[in-house]
Amino acid sequence: MLNGAYLTTVQNIPLYRIAAFDEYPHLSQAIFTRHGGVSQAPFASLNLGSSVGDAPEAVAHNMQQVYQTVGATRTQTVTCYLVHGIEVLTIEANNQQAMMGRADGLVTNCRGVHLVMRFADCTPLIFFDPVQEIIGLAHAGWRGTMQNMAGVMVTAMQRLGSQPNDIITVIGPAIGPCCYEVGAEVIQAAHENLAQPQTLFERPHGEQAYFNMWGANQQQLVTAGVTKIIPMNLCTACNTSQFFSHRAEKGRTGRFGVVIGLKA
Repeated sequence: MLNGAYLTTVQNIPLYRIAAFDEYPHLSQAIFTRHGGVSQAPFASLNLGSSVGDAPEAVAHNMQQVYQTVGATRTQTVTCYLVHGIEVLTIEANNQQAMMGRADGLVTNCRGVHLVMRFADCTPLIFFDPVQEIIGLAHAGWRGTMQNMAGVMVTAMQRLGSQPNDIITVIGPAIGPCCYEVGAEVIQAAHENLAQPQTLFERPHGEQAYFNMWGANQQQLVTAGVTKIIPMNLCTACNTSQFFSHRAEKGRTGRFGVVIGLKA
């Protein structure tokens, strides 16, 4: 068990599951690794990113494996084009489509909908309200984090009826403070936008600053009223044997997938 998550294998595909979510049989969940697909290096092997230079047929095959693993069809999955912002889209029965547009957050209370996003260092934020049966998935890079992506997601779920203290939130695999060296732009943005920026930087090697994106998102969740937070504390850059990392692999890599859904 790794901070509330555990590694398992489903249909020969390795993936992480959240133990707290296992209590809800109608909830579908998976944090995929880079393994189990057909893509060739440097995208080996379960790359789900279609804009990184991988062969389209390999990505399509990998996506089909993901659908089968989580027990969904292609028409039951929803994603968006990630833009490093804080736009959140709500999926309803009358607007559901495979590609919802440009956004970095998705929420829904519709059964039969599986939210899908792709990552390679930015922070996956996974939300589930078991009381109102509402799910959410967000992509929080440093720009989204500075704009309070976590808090914006909680507000979007509140519009559907959630109470913040009912929401379980997972901070998924992302580049950690051990590896995320940043420059003046990020430092300045943190001091302008975050409540406790001094607690989010480390300088273990002297002047270079390392940013704790996990911690920043956790602070924002607490401020939004979320009390059930599961930080995986799993660094993608430290673990390129398991995950794709844009930073550690100098931009030539794939994207791993995260899925959360409400079964029909």
